[in-house]
Amino acid sequence: MTSITMRMAVVGLVLVGLATDAQAQGSNDADGPSPLYYGGSVTLSFAGATRIGVFPLVGYRLTPQFSLGAKVGYEYVNYNEFNAHNYGAGAFARYRVVPQLYLHGEYQMISFDRTLDRDWVPFLLFGGGFVQRLSPRASAYVEVVFDVLQDDGSPYDDWQPVVSVGVAAGF
Repeated sequence: MTSITMRMAVVGLVLVGLATDAQAQGSNDADGPSPLYYGGSVTLSFAGATRIGVFPLVGYRLTPQFSLGAKVGYEYVNYNEFNAHNYGAGAFARYRVVPQLYLHGEYQMISFDRTLDRDWVPFLLFGGGFVQRLSPRASAYVEVVFDVLQDDGSPYDDWQPVVSVGVAAGF
């Protein structure tokens, strides 16, 4: 592989990584898996608009299949001379149908910084994900959810999927 091709491959991988969510979740398993898991996601995107976000979460396994959790988030957006500071919180539930597939439901309230004002927008997200175990404590996942509320203030088009791709530990 030539030096230019190698550089292009590395730049391509970095850009793909910046355009997707990077997520890590962990658990404390000194006496077995902890029912508590934590982590979050980081969003970095520099294509079209600059987006930088941090979304920590904490979850609690009620059973090996079912968990509840909460998360908060902040996102900075810069688009054509407009700067926005968006923030909010949400609560979620996850149910593992089989070890590789889970259902996800989440209610969020996000405050969007508009040109002249600030709007609180509700989201009710439903969908699911696929998890592939990479090691005893790590896995890769793909999650697709849809906003079923379709609030007028939502930045998403009607029934636009929200896709997350990442690596998790402890989930």
